[in-house]
Amino acid sequence: MTINCKGTLIDLSTPKVMGILNITPDSFYDGGHYKNNASILNQVEKMLSEGATFIDLGAYSSRPGANHVSETEELNRIIPIVELLVAKFPDINLSIDTFRSNIAKKCIGAGAAMVNDISAGQLDSTMLETVGKLNVPYIMMHMKGTPQTMQQFTDYEDLIKDIIYYFSERITEARSHKINDIIIDPGFGFSKTLEQNYKLLNNLKLLNIIGLPILVGVSRKSMIYKLLNNSPNKALNGTTSLNTIALLRGTKILRVHDVKEAMECVKLTNQLN
Repeated sequence: MTINCKGTLIDLSTPKVMGILNITPDSFYDGGHYKNNASILNQVEKMLSEGATFIDLGAYSSRPGANHVSETEELNRIIPIVELLVAKFPDINLSIDTFRSNIAKKCIGAGAAMVNDISAGQLDSTMLETVGKLNVPYIMMHMKGTPQTMQQFTDYEDLIKDIIYYFSERITEARSHKINDIIIDPGFGFSKTLEQNYKLLNNLKLLNIIGLPILVGVSRKSMIYKLLNNSPNKALNGTTSLNTIALLRGTKILRVHDVKEAMECVKLTNQLN
């Protein structure tokens, strides 16, 4: 199970870690932390040195109820950072967290390696066509609605079956645009109640029937801190626990704020396997 990033095959038979870099002022955990080039470079260097295979760069907060950001503002935020990171770390596998095809196209042109789309192409009718032409790996997530409305859409006939059907439909569409390397993200916290998030995690192994690498992003999310009655700042231990469970259920990429701890999860579960 491999994906091609800028001509290099990355083997996902051993799970990998994706470090999160949000350059938004309002992300739920690290919003506003990285305001200048020095802090951004320091954080990325830290994540890479701790073992991150990918860095996921986002300039549009997708937390529930997040403010809408114009395409111009997203572009102005993200392109200088892509150029900064590619210049400093030429071999970086930079993932672009966007649902807009024009942002994806310009970032890949600036040296990014893959696209991470929370909408699986449903919020931009030209996204799948664009990614196919760019010939880069594509992460598609399960979500209904938009970041502003998604928590209104938590009704399912059968949560797991509905998610599998969603992916089968989106994958077929992506394949029609010649997207070769697809990773699926079940979308913890997106269009799901707290109870549904745990049902999904408990049944995550069933998504392996799709036959594609699974990415899980539960890092410091409300499904952890609300259940434990604490805060994102105190949710690292809970994150580590759920990351371990996700790996044991077949996850191939962990998307996290805390790379060192996630790498330890990978090493320990690899020893079990």
